[in-house]
Amino acid sequence: MPALFISDLHLSEDRPAANERFFSFLEETAPAAGSLYILGDFFESWIGDDDLAYPFNAVIAGVLRELSSHGVALYLMHGNRDFLIGPRFCEATGATLLEDPTVVELEGEKTLLMHGDTLCTDDLDYQAWRRTARSSAWQRDFLGKSLAERRQAIVGMREKSKEVISAKPAEIMDVNPGAVQEAMKQHGVKRLIHGHTHRPGRHTVDLGEVRGERWVLPDWYGRGGYLSVSGKNLKLVPF
Repeated sequence: MPALFISDLHLSEDRPAANERFFSFLEETAPAAGSLYILGDFFESWIGDDDLAYPFNAVIAGVLRELSSHGVALYLMHGNRDFLIGPRFCEATGATLLEDPTVVELEGEKTLLMHGDTLCTDDLDYQAWRRTARSSAWQRDFLGKSLAERRQAIVGMREKSKEVISAKPAEIMDVNPGAVQEAMKQHGVKRLIHGHTHRPGRHTVDLGEVRGERWVLPDWYGRGGYLSVSGKNLKLVPF
């Protein structure tokens, strides 16, 4: 039974096409898998587990619970949009929350899993913001606001993010090759799977005496897709 990997779905009420692709994926493809790994940015935004009762969020949690209850092991990693997902969401869906980074063994091959944003070390402004947003002080302050205040704050953050991204050179928002090599060597792996950059594909990584591989998952702003790992065979499958 294959292991399936997805990321950067950015699910929200405003993106019905991506939502429908996800529902179809859960009905037609995921049930035949042994495991499903969601490597971050599953939601366009997540303002806290106390928003789980919101109808859209409840529907998404429900379909994930349906999948996990039928024996598919479900794993979830934070992205840069949904890092406030917590224990209540995992309990509701049957998912196991993974640290970023995490090493898993797939058919005897140690594989490093990451969302991918920490590899974009040339984007200094983003890395500074990431450190702020992942701090307990910032999260305590944000989660102390009402749900309405948090929703409004997210709208402002998204608009500011669009302006900042549009002014940045595209290359600094991709991974830094040195950061990739360092991460893979540090964890003793020859394979890395991540999302975040929206540049799907397989890349060869020079690790000195050996060569490794880096698999980048597709985002679902376009047609979307997933990575299937079955035995020694890895395949990027676009929709």
